[in-house]
Amino acid sequence: MGLEITGIGGLILLILDIWAIVSIINSGATTGSKVLWCLLVLILPLIGFIIWLVAGPRSRTATV
Repeated sequence: MGLEITGIGGLILLILDIWAIVSIINSGATTGSKVLWCLLVLILPLIGFIIWLVAGPRSRTATV
């Protein structure tokens, strides 16, 4: 029995993965790190997103 994500769950996961990839690209990490994080999120969508959420690079924030 495999893990299948379909319907609304798949759509939500797709949106979260896109958000994660955009955040990774906008982060201050090195290019190599960005590529590795993006590959992780693309290859393992659910697990990669959770790992990114816990340990991934954060988006740049505007400092005043």
